Formats: sequence, structure tokens, C-alpha cells
Amino acid sequence: MAANKHVVPRPNGEWAVRSSGAAKATRVFESQADAIKFGRNAARKDGVEFYVHRKDGTIRQRDSYGRDPVASKG
Repeated sequence: MAANKHVVPRPNGEWAVRSSGAAKATRVFESQADAIKFGRNAARKDGVEFYVHRKDGTIRQRDSYGRDPVASKG
């Protein structure tokens, strides 16, 4: 099963896309926008959750590209 994708800040001001539980970044970007674009595409491809973190590390956005276990009525 593929791991969820996170866009996280790095100490030097760069942004990284990292899979849940991974010690190393999948890829590093100079801008958060570029990291979001790459991470969102990876999450869609893998059908997993996608998280965007703020500079302080808290989550500011979450999107789901996997199967939702709860059926909604619309």
C-alpha cells in the first residue's frame, strides 16, 4: 500500500515532498507551490491522502485521493 504524501518545510527555507514514515524527502523544491503541484500529482497517482503543512509544521490543508470508507449521501 502506498504511503500518504506530505509537503513539509525544511530548515533552509525549501519545501519537500515526503511520504508518511519516510526519513528522506522524495523531492525538494525552492517554492511551496512547486512542492504542492508535485505532491498532489503523486497522491492522485497512488490514491492516498495529501497533506500540506505550514512553516510551523501544522497541517493547513488535507485532500483525499483514496477510497473514502464512509459513503456520503451527497
